[in-house]
Amino acid sequence: MSTTTSRPIAPPTATIDTGRRTLLAGAAALATLGAPAVVRAQGGPKIRIGFWPVAAGLPFFAAVEKGYFKEAGLEVEPLKFAGAQQVMEAMLSGRSDGSSNGTGSANLAIGEIAQPGLFKIFATNPSNAKYVLDEFLLPKDSPIKSLAELKGKRVASGPGIQNMTLAKTMLERAGAGSVNVTELPIGQHIAAIAAGQLDAVYTLEPTGTVGRLNGTTRLLEAGVVAKYILGDPLAPWHGGAASLTTEFIKKYPAEAKRFIAAYARGIELVRSKPDEARQYMKGYTAIDGPLTGEVPLASYMLYNEFKASDIAYFQKFYDLFTDKSIFDKRVLVEPMLFKG
Repeated sequence: MSTTTSRPIAPPTATIDTGRRTLLAGAAALATLGAPAVVRAQGGPKIRIGFWPVAAGLPFFAAVEKGYFKEAGLEVEPLKFAGAQQVMEAMLSGRSDGSSNGTGSANLAIGEIAQPGLFKIFATNPSNAKYVLDEFLLPKDSPIKSLAELKGKRVASGPGIQNMTLAKTMLERAGAGSVNVTELPIGQHIAAIAAGQLDAVYTLEPTGTVGRLNGTTRLLEAGVVAKYILGDPLAPWHGGAASLTTEFIKKYPAEAKRFIAAYARGIELVRSKPDEARQYMKGYTAIDGPLTGEVPLASYMLYNEFKASDIAYFQKFYDLFTDKSIFDKRVLVEPMLFKG
């Protein structure tokens, strides 16, 4: 198990495209629940939320820094982990009450298998070739032009069973065959490429942006999970999810609803005012200052925005892990979604 570091985090300013789906009426109604505008948390629970330093966690980072949780009368403690697996382990051990967006959905499912009914997902961060999170990177001057050319090459992936399984499967399906993929913390990806230790890496934003801007790496292909796992480059890959433990929801139902409503404000900020929201990557990810304007973002989907097709794509993603014998039983998505 990993140790956590929880710390206050700072802000600056930046840019991104809008055009995101607006919140449904259910989320707006949810936002009216609970404490009035500016209320201090008085004797309420401290809500400990695990995250790891990927761009997909932006709505949570923004909600903390904008004071949305404080305005809802809540005390929220961000807990930083090295990977999604550690976030899930903290929820299993009772050291955390939930996860931010960006936490691997398959990692969460393993927690569900270990302890059925452990949590409820209230938001995901679907990504694809348009809303980019996942990508394969190469050294800047690499001649490689396709994933198939990574056959026999030195390839690394982010940590955890989700990243490793996806990387190996995508390389197989792209024609590279069975590649020996090395597990490597995401913060070391660029340095390993710069040092000539790797020919390619499967990683998550903001890694690609950092590598491109410092002249170390170039993009081979983005939105790869949607293409090679779901079969459509524009399919929504629900690879990360924000959740609360069922124990917390049952023990503090009013606070749970206020937390989700405040979190939904963070999602709405990213959708409607991305220029303002992007600055809050500083301190939570490896990117800050004006560079935050360069990072592509995933999309976001609240529990009450899921259509049947979204659940079907989410289930197809989970079924890969059953087919690969990573899950020892089939995990169903729908029962894991928060119902309001």
